[in-house]
Amino acid sequence: MTDAKTQIKTTIDGNDVVLFMKGTKMMPQCGFSSRVAGVLNFMGVEFADVNVLADADIRQGIKDFSDWPTIPQLYVKGEFVGGCDIITEMTLSGELDQLFDAKGVGYSKEAAEKIREANG
Repeated sequence: MTDAKTQIKTTIDGNDVVLFMKGTKMMPQCGFSSRVAGVLNFMGVEFADVNVLADADIRQGIKDFSDWPTIPQLYVKGEFVGGCDIITEMTLSGELDQLFDAKGVGYSKEAAEKIREANG
C-alpha cells in the first residue's frame, strides 16, 4: 500500500486539480463520478483524472489517504475538497467558484452561473 500512497501523493502534488473517480473524465463509469467530472468539464477546469477501477490499490489507497469512504474525491491544490454531494452543493452555492478563485484555478465563471441558473 506504500506504493499506492506514494503514487497518490505524487499525483495530488503534481496537479492543481485531481479527481479520483470511477472511469475517466471522458468516460465516467458511475453516476457520481460523471456528475463531478461533468461539472468540472462544463466549467472548463483543467484537471487530472485517476481511474480507481484500473488499480485496486489506488482505489483503497485514496480512501485511506483522505479518510473518506467514497469515490469520487476531488483535490484542489493538494487539499481534499470532497465527494459528489459536497461538490454539487459547493457548485450550486458558489463556494466552488470561491475556492477556485482563492487557489488560482482557472474556470469559466459564465459556465458556473449557467449551472446555478439551470438548478435554481
